[in-house]
Amino acid sequence: MLGEVSAVLIDLDGVLYVEEEPIDGAIEAVKRLRARELAMRFVTNTTARSRDRTIAKLGRLGFSVAARELVTPAALALRYCRQRGHQRVALVMNEEVKRDFAALEEASERAQAVIIGDLGAAFGYDVLNHAFRCVMDGAELIALQKNRYWLRADGLSLDVGPFVAAIEYATSTEAYVVGKPSRGFFDQVLQDLGLDATAAAMVGDDIESDIEGALRAGLRAILVRTGKYREERVRELGIHPTAVIDSIADLPGLLGC
Repeated sequence: MLGEVSAVLIDLDGVLYVEEEPIDGAIEAVKRLRARELAMRFVTNTTARSRDRTIAKLGRLGFSVAARELVTPAALALRYCRQRGHQRVALVMNEEVKRDFAALEEASERAQAVIIGDLGAAFGYDVLNHAFRCVMDGAELIALQKNRYWLRADGLSLDVGPFVAAIEYATSTEAYVVGKPSRGFFDQVLQDLGLDATAAAMVGDDIESDIEGALRAGLRAILVRTGKYREERVRELGIHPTAVIDSIADLPGLLGC
């Protein structure tokens, strides 16, 4: 047992579900955590779906999540652009997620920022070359997330990170990463909760984005052996989670629920 934890941050893909299938025991685990009255935030690096559609998916799969409990990179990126004064932006993402940036002006020229999310199979030379040219012309490079890969129903697949890395390499520019494992991501969630990092635990399947990011931000980090978890990857990186459990179904017992 981890002792006193006032809040849990729970990743979505690979932790609560894989595509359209909930992880066994995940729905009941969330109910047990709520019964203990823990503060909860559902934190995702997913940039393939809009915020509204993510909420709808959670509900469809059996998870009751309030809008205020969902933290997405798009919402934090919009806040960051406002802080930086960026109004004209080039959006490298699907049309659905672009709706989360409706408050900004999408621009193909003279963009103040290039924001990169998920385009899946639509990533290609022309898309990346346009982003490259915008950054070379002075636009700030913003990555909604920089995960290396994720788990689809048909197997491990490239995520946004490799495409962001291509633009970084070509432009000799480091992207501002909004999502996990950015320290700012965790700090913003904790600020909204009104809690110190030591009172919170992150639950995830990504040893780098979820676990290492949380540990660096001062949270406890619980790794689940579902989703993209690979034992050899954990050994290779030498990152030591606070705890490792088979799945989120074991989380309530770990927290004494």
